[in-house]
Amino acid sequence: MDIQDKGRGKGGGATLFIHSQGTVYSIHGPVDNEQGFSYRAGMERAIRIMDMMFVRHPELEHLREGIQKTFEVLHDTFASGGKLLICGNGGSSADADHIVGELMKEFKKKRPLQESIRQSILDRFGMEGAYLVENLQGGLPALSLTTHTAFLTAFSNDSKPDFIFAQQVHTLGRAGDCLLALSTSGNSSNVVYATMVAKSIGLTVIGMTGRGGGRIKSFCDVLVTVPEEETERVQEQHQTIYHTLCAMLEESFW
Repeated sequence: MDIQDKGRGKGGGATLFIHSQGTVYSIHGPVDNEQGFSYRAGMERAIRIMDMMFVRHPELEHLREGIQKTFEVLHDTFASGGKLLICGNGGSSADADHIVGELMKEFKKKRPLQESIRQSILDRFGMEGAYLVENLQGGLPALSLTTHTAFLTAFSNDSKPDFIFAQQVHTLGRAGDCLLALSTSGNSSNVVYATMVAKSIGLTVIGMTGRGGGRIKSFCDVLVTVPEEETERVQEQHQTIYHTLCAMLEESFW
C-alpha cells in the first residue's frame, strides 16, 4: 500500500491518493484529525480493513466502489459535525441498533477523548473529573430511528404508520447529516418515505438493499446492493459490510 499527498485544500486539507490491491483511492481531508493521530495513517489502515473484507468475501468485490463511497460519505458527515440516522424493519431494525452500538463507543480499539474535552472536564471537576476522563470513550453520533417506543406506538396509532421514519427524519435531520436506509427488498414504504424526506431537507442518503435495489434506489446518493434476494442472506451480507465500515471509521478517527 502506498499513500501520496497531492496538494493542499481548504483548511489545510490534502488530497490523498491511496494505492491498494491495484486500486487507487482519492480522499480529501486534513493532514491530522482532531484526536492528534495521523490522518494519512488512519486512512491507510481503513482501506486495509476493506481490502481484508474482500479477501474473506470475494463475492462482494464488485461492491468495492459503493462501499468505498459509503465510507467517504460517512467519514465526511462525522468530520463536518453531522450525525447519522439509521432506519429499517425487522432484522434491519436490529441492524440499525447494532450499527449505533459500534459507532457510539469503542468497537475494536481504544478511543481516547479529545484533549480539549479531557482538559475541560479535569479543570471543572478535579478528582471526580479524572474518573470521568478515565472511563468516557470517543464516539460518533448515530441514532437508530427504530427504538423510540413511545413515539413509534403513538404515531402508528394516531397517524400514518408508514411515516414513522419520515417523521423522525423531518424532525431530527439537518442539512449535512446522513440517512442510512436498510431494506432487504428496497421497497419498504416507511423506509422509502424516509429517504424522500431526507433528500428534501438536505441529508445525504445511503441505501443498503438486496439485489435490484427496489424503489429506494431512486432516492439514494449511494446505493450498496448485495447479490442476494433471500432476506436472511441479504442481512448476513449487510452485517459483513457494516462491521467493516464501522471498523474503517474507527481507524480513520482514532
